[in-house]
Amino acid sequence: MHVTLRQLSIFVEVLKSGSTTQASSVLALSQSAVSASLSDLEEQLKVALFDRVGKRLVVNENGRLLYPKALALLERATEIEQLFNHSNGALRIAASTTIGNYILPETLALYRKDFPQTPLELTVGNSREIIQSVADFRVDMGFIEGPCHHPDLITHPWLSDELVVFASPENPLAKVDTVSLDALIAAPWILREAGSGTREVLEHSLMQHLPGAQPILELGNSEAIKHAVRHGIGISCLSRRVVAEQLSSGSLVELTTPFGTLERTLFLIYHRQKHLSASLLRFLTCCQFPIDAIKRCRDGL
Repeated sequence: MHVTLRQLSIFVEVLKSGSTTQASSVLALSQSAVSASLSDLEEQLKVALFDRVGKRLVVNENGRLLYPKALALLERATEIEQLFNHSNGALRIAASTTIGNYILPETLALYRKDFPQTPLELTVGNSREIIQSVADFRVDMGFIEGPCHHPDLITHPWLSDELVVFASPENPLAKVDTVSLDALIAAPWILREAGSGTREVLEHSLMQHLPGAQPILELGNSEAIKHAVRHGIGISCLSRRVVAEQLSSGSLVELTTPFGTLERTLFLIYHRQKHLSASLLRFLTCCQFPIDAIKRCRDGL
């Protein structure tokens, strides 16, 4: 058997594109060359990697099994090609909004200072979107704000994050020492959308103590929530990192609740079959993540 990296790269692009026509455009090859390479690979492996549905190619179980292994081989080949330069491969990181907007920028700056030539891409979305991107190998690694239960992903605790309940300075709840449960239940809440890590944590750690409390507004990002609260529409709960500047300036006020300190864990996730390149491990070092934990997990310890 003589499976080539070229065959694997064409297979990966066909799977991503969904057709030999689009793959040929991306790879700057003729459609006939792409189709021939794919047919040769299937013949060598003695299995079909796609189901032919009309003119469409739909990846089957064989193709899904091959895909992560092909990606790992191609990434290792890229590492060899770049072994003696300073880039050592591009990084594709995804993070949920609080992490991507308020925590990772400092880490990215630190990484770029040490490795200025390494291509780096950060995608920001809610936790549900990040999990799916990691599961589909669209990104190398993800950072999310809540637990992950996807069977194909490995989850590692990363950082502890404090949540604070806050309001406008003009809100009557900002005038009392401790806000009662009844007042919190009756208050108009502004929350993140379903699917965000912050929303999931709040539903399990805060809202379960406030039976009957209902959000009057759901917004897709923390900045919109801060502005809505500042204008007196309601109260909310976000990471202290998100509202630290506004609390310091007095444009928002932290509310003291009967619950004490609310904390959550931020998580790192990656696919079980993902090859962790030297570039990824260096990036995790900048994140102050214990690399030994990943190596033990990878080695089955």
